[in-house]
Amino acid sequence: MTVHKMSVLVLDAAEPIELAEFYAGLLAAEVRIGSDPDFVEVCGQHGVHLAMRRDHGYAPPSWPRPEDSQQAHLRILVARGDMDEAEREAIGLGARPVSAKDNNGPRDERLYTDPAGHSFSLAVSPDAAGGVGL
Repeated sequence: MTVHKMSVLVLDAAEPIELAEFYAGLLAAEVRIGSDPDFVEVCGQHGVHLAMRRDHGYAPPSWPRPEDSQQAHLRILVARGDMDEAEREAIGLGARPVSAKDNNGPRDERLYTDPAGHSFSLAVSPDAAGGVGL
């Protein structure tokens, strides 16, 4: 028998509600605050499920500096023609560019940090039709 499981990526942050609001805005999702305000979920359409956990000693990762390895990052897929608009949305919500080059090709990927310093990328969907399967 296989036990049903679900995975959730949890990001540590000093201010979990504020970070959850950033990702909810970026991913068109909603913030869910349960009985523990130190653990906040972001839930949305198409399988979006993240959580933020308060870490009182939180220090943002220093990636992409070579002396620190990147442990993980979020890769957010967008349709080929939507990259520039997705970038404007992310920056408008508080993202900071790490790599601002404009690739404009099948491997177009742009790197950012969220307001708490976690790295994420916007990338053109590998879907041959140019959509993100949403």
